[in-house]
Amino acid sequence: MVTGDLESAIMVSTKIPEFDFPYNIEEYDKRLDESELVLTAELDGHPVGFKVGYDRFKDGSFYSWMGGVIPNYRGRGIASNLADVQEDWAKSNGYTSIKLKTRNKHEAMIAFAIDRGFDIIDSKPNDDIREMRIWMEKKL
Repeated sequence: MVTGDLESAIMVSTKIPEFDFPYNIEEYDKRLDESELVLTAELDGHPVGFKVGYDRFKDGSFYSWMGGVIPNYRGRGIASNLADVQEDWAKSNGYTSIKLKTRNKHEAMIAFAIDRGFDIIDSKPNDDIREMRIWMEKKL
């Protein structure tokens, strides 16, 4: 089941081990506006995944900012379901692409995005190659 509960999304984010420093509610409030889409996935009444995005660039793209699935619930199609809902919503709201940024150390995220049709469009170097930022985009 997919819903839109920001508090649950933030709670799930604190259980994602890849997030070194999960954002607090103030950071979400600072970034999100009327263009936001907050999705949470629940199993057995408990939030286990989330995806949050907004119109960051005002260029026709929707920015998929944060998302993840609690490790014990991975491999069940939850991330794909959330991405499907986000992509359908973005397309039906006039967006022509979805952009995301990840880090080189998040190989699973990079592979997931490539499998879903994203292309690498840019990168930002870092002294630590594992921390290099990778920008990806999928045309809708």
